[in-house]
Amino acid sequence: MTMEYEIEPIRGLPGNLPKGEHIVWQGTPDWRAFARSVFHTRLVMAWFLFVASLAFVGGGTGLSGAVITLLVAVLGLAVLGALAWAGARATIYTLTNRRLVMRFGAAVPKAVNLPLSKIGSADVRPVGGGFVDIVLAPTERFPLGWLQTWPHVRPWKVAEPQPMLRAVSETFVPILADALKSADPAVSGGVARQEAQAPISGLEAAA
Repeated sequence: MTMEYEIEPIRGLPGNLPKGEHIVWQGTPDWRAFARSVFHTRLVMAWFLFVASLAFVGGGTGLSGAVITLLVAVLGLAVLGALAWAGARATIYTLTNRRLVMRFGAAVPKAVNLPLSKIGSADVRPVGGGFVDIVLAPTERFPLGWLQTWPHVRPWKVAEPQPMLRAVSETFVPILADALKSADPAVSGGVARQEAQAPISGLEAAA
């Protein structure tokens, strides 16, 4: 279940933690890495530079055309940067000794609860600058739609959505590995740079 709410008794959480549960780690995406990961700002800039260079090809608009193109690029990147900043600021990821909570949404905050015992694997993907994206793969169908979860969901995996932690510090990887191993003592590998396996029995998203 997903919960929409307005009041947070604990930052990043829609309710108080039950007895025996405590916060292990809490963080937000880095907005610059978030922009690179979600909006592909480096690719956008490369495209505009390519278009600007065409202004100097025979029959092109010359320097004036290149300058106009670059001004449009700056404006577009500024808009994407603002969206990334707002999205990152509205997002809080909370890891407890029992679950991972994803809180996101600027206008109406939503919280998705993923019990650690029900996370099948974690695929770590570097996004530069010491930050990573982490895809969390459940063994049963994720109960939320792709659009409901975007951008905190694996790209293009529309039919079978997989939640995704965006632009978190790479120092979080071993913390998550330890938490997954603690949730299932039989697991010895935890989270690796590319993939981590933690066999589970089901999925429930709740808040």
